[in-house]
Amino acid sequence: MNFTDTAWKIFNQSIEDYHVLDSVDTPVKNPFETETLERILYAKNWIDTVQWHLEDIIRDENIDPTDALQLKRTIDSSNQKRTDLVEYIDSWFLDKYKNITPKSNAKINTETPAWAVDRLSILALKVYHMSLEANRESASEEHRQNCQAKLDVLLTQKEDLSTSITQLLTDIENGDVKMKVYKQMKMYNDESLNPILYQKEQK
Repeated sequence: MNFTDTAWKIFNQSIEDYHVLDSVDTPVKNPFETETLERILYAKNWIDTVQWHLEDIIRDENIDPTDALQLKRTIDSSNQKRTDLVEYIDSWFLDKYKNITPKSNAKINTETPAWAVDRLSILALKVYHMSLEANRESASEEHRQNCQAKLDVLLTQKEDLSTSITQLLTDIENGDVKMKVYKQMKMYNDESLNPILYQKEQK
C-alpha cells in the first residue's frame, strides 16, 4: 500500500470513528502509536472532521450570537492546530528526504507534500458527506442523483490528487523536485501581530 492509499484509509477511519457519536465534543482516541506518521495523519483528519461540523453549526441562522462568537474562536483555534499539524507533517517529510541531494535543475513545487495531504483529508470528508446525501432516503430522487453526480466528480478528484501526491513524492525522492517549506506565518491568532489584539493590550 503506497502513502496516499494509507493516508486515505486512515482519514476514513478517523471520519468513521468521529461519526460513532457525531459530536464536536468527542475526545479523540488516536489508535496509532506515538511518533508515527499514521498517528499524525489520524490527528490531522480528526481536527478537520470536528471543524467541518463546527462550520455546520455556526451556519445555523437561529444560533445565539454569544454561542456563535465562541464557536468562531473555537474554529480559529482549530485552524491554527490544523496548520501546525500540516507543518509537522512537512517536517516529517523534510527529515525523511534530508539525505537526498536535489539535481541542479530541480524544480520547486507550488505546494508542499503536507498541504497536498491536507487537501486529501478535506476531500475524504467531502466524499463521506456527499455519499450520505446521494443515499439519503428522505431526500428526493433528483437530489440523490445530483449528489451522486457530484460524488463521481469527487472520486475522480481523489484519484487525480492521489496520483499527483505520489508523483510529487517520487520526484522529491529522485531529486527532480527540491522540497522547500515555508511556514504559514498566520497572524490572526498572534497577539503581537494582529492589530485588533495588540491595540487592545495597549489601551
